[in-house]
Amino acid sequence: MTSARRRADLRLPPPFAHVTIDPGMMTSAPPGFVYRPDFVSLADEAALVEDLRGLTFSGVRMHGVVARRRVAHFGWLYGYESWRIEPGPPLPGFLLPLRAAAGRLAGVAPESLAQVLVTEYPAGAGIGWHRDAPMFDLVVGVSLLGACRFRFQRGKGAARETAAVMLEPRSAYVLTGPARFDWQHSIPPTRADRYSITFRTIRAGTRATARSRERAAMS
Repeated sequence: MTSARRRADLRLPPPFAHVTIDPGMMTSAPPGFVYRPDFVSLADEAALVEDLRGLTFSGVRMHGVVARRRVAHFGWLYGYESWRIEPGPPLPGFLLPLRAAAGRLAGVAPESLAQVLVTEYPAGAGIGWHRDAPMFDLVVGVSLLGACRFRFQRGKGAARETAAVMLEPRSAYVLTGPARFDWQHSIPPTRADRYSITFRTIRAGTRATARSRERAAMS
């Protein structure tokens, strides 16, 4: 069977499994976090990675510092220093079946996952504490190749709460509600190369604002 056919046949695995929590952390993940292991088959992972390696990635510069990870945006481009979005290139065809599966997992129409971010993490790369930009709403992430520790935090000092989940290769997660908006998350430096494919919906009114800004710049 060809890789294209395998991707077209991509299906969700059996019912949702429990969330894996690191020892010493919270006994449950923040509300609004959903984790599904084995979201992608080994064959689909190999085919996806082969296609991902053919993408053109760009560096991430924030506050004058270039991160070790590299990114490719589709649907909408996000400016890491401008904090703005603008229309971007269409989603490559090989990612459409994965977006459809992500939509089924999150219970939303695939087309509503309008912004797609592919991140290439070489061994030793990570990402610091943050929340996804406010113009985005629901988030679905898919992990390929190396595993990583997905950490959560909220509050400061004595009121600080933490949690951590191990994202295994070929797993997926959903961020919504408190996990999305009340908690920050981060990924410490990874031990192996890893790809992350993040699908995000756009908050109401954001598209119109971005397109109005684009038209004004062209006039």
